[in-house]
Amino acid sequence: MGELISVPRVDDLPHRGPPDEEKSDFDACSVPVSEIIAVEETDVHGKHHSSGKWQKMEKPYAFTVHCVKRARRHRWKWAQVTFWCPEEQLCHLWLQTLREMLEKLTSRPKHLLVFINPFGGKGQGKRIYERKVAPLFTLASITTDIIVTEHANQAKETLYEINIDKYDGIVSVGGDGMFSEVLHGLIGRTQRSAGVNQNHPRAVLVPSSLRIGIIPAGSTDCVCYSTVGTSDAETSALHIVVGDSLAMDVSSVHHNSTLLRYSVSLLGYGFYGDIIKDSEKKRWLGLARYDFSGLKTFLSHHCYEGTVSFLPAQHTVGSPRDGKPCRAGCFVCRQSKQQLEEEQKKALYGLEAAEDVEEWQVVCGKFLAINATNMSCACRRSPRGLSPAAHLGDGSSDLILIRKCSRFNFLRFLIRHTNQQDQFDFTFVEVYRVKKFQFTSKHVEDEDSDLKEEGKKRFGHICSSHPSCCCAVSNSSWNCDGEVLHSPAIEVRVHCQLVRLFARGIEENLKPDSHS
Repeated sequence: MGELISVPRVDDLPHRGPPDEEKSDFDACSVPVSEIIAVEETDVHGKHHSSGKWQKMEKPYAFTVHCVKRARRHRWKWAQVTFWCPEEQLCHLWLQTLREMLEKLTSRPKHLLVFINPFGGKGQGKRIYERKVAPLFTLASITTDIIVTEHANQAKETLYEINIDKYDGIVSVGGDGMFSEVLHGLIGRTQRSAGVNQNHPRAVLVPSSLRIGIIPAGSTDCVCYSTVGTSDAETSALHIVVGDSLAMDVSSVHHNSTLLRYSVSLLGYGFYGDIIKDSEKKRWLGLARYDFSGLKTFLSHHCYEGTVSFLPAQHTVGSPRDGKPCRAGCFVCRQSKQQLEEEQKKALYGLEAAEDVEEWQVVCGKFLAINATNMSCACRRSPRGLSPAAHLGDGSSDLILIRKCSRFNFLRFLIRHTNQQDQFDFTFVEVYRVKKFQFTSKHVEDEDSDLKEEGKKRFGHICSSHPSCCCAVSNSSWNCDGEVLHSPAIEVRVHCQLVRLFARGIEENLKPDSHS
């Protein structure tokens, strides 16, 4: 995968690729084989070549390499480089050798199932796919079966019904909601085939062998931004073409032994739950409904009382405030998964209890927001996200508790999501890295007086008391990756690296091509 090709090239060859392709000032270049899209013979006969270096050739021969070119802000571009050979035999040898090397890259998809949401975001999904993605798939000889969805949950339902064994991956063209549909369909289909009961909160879920590709065409595209570093459709398409693979955690959300949903980005109660619930009533406003509902929720300044119990992620080698974000080839994700597997082996052989009762912690209080993030939840508006050091595949979630505070202090907290300051550096904010947690609202506790006694038995201690305040004894809703969960009492468990994406994680900021 790390092999390079390097031969002389002429820079004044007429363009054959995208109009924004830019020339290089170098006389030679190196192209990683793993980032070559395709190679083809170039028809140079009958064309005029003004370069003095090659005009002495009686019969020049050339081949063109279509490859990845890095641009600013983690974007990838489709580039073309033409290599010249003085002999026809040498040119054909290069073509044959490169094609054989590309054939050996078995991680690359050959046949994909594509779901396009024509309604999400600004309604540009179909246009984005046809203009920016389909030409790259054709160039890379990837065949596709395309389904343009007509109603909600069509992608999920389809994945339960059709034969998915013939595909090398599934592509979601749309926003986070479309990706969630595909995710639920793929996980659900995999568990059904494996005979796993998804409704059991402690079920060990089976990973799917298929990867999911995301072509961003939504309003936020949080999942794509957090896993690639940009919400650029061409970049995502190129990650699919070269066959990148990124393992990602998924959280299961249960209530009374019933699976409610899976989550990969944000679970939010209180502030973010109220926003999504209110915005559902204002769909006629379009994308502006999120800004309107956000302002309304902020001014309302509601807080909610309840109990959070959680199992700290002792296996992880990172922490929410260590300043080490998840990047391509992440050491924290790799090492944490190994530690978790060791922990599970010990539990399996009875060396330790699977869930040591003493490890559970309980926090009671009145909260403006309770957030759990499996990833940074970064987007264009919040480039660092809700939890900048959250990791994609370390088997844990960052649990963020924002206790009741003044409206001004809460505003200070929200503003830090848009800058470089530590958003956890407030007395009213607590953050924990967990592998499981439960939440019960005060309203539910009052309805079931036995709940507290059960908690005492399970967790071995009770939370500290808090003086009463002006909070109404009422419930919020949970925002689960942009969908409303109306049950306030939930049980959440993180499943380590349950799904894989056509991505490699956010690459470190390397100096791009000077012409990018």
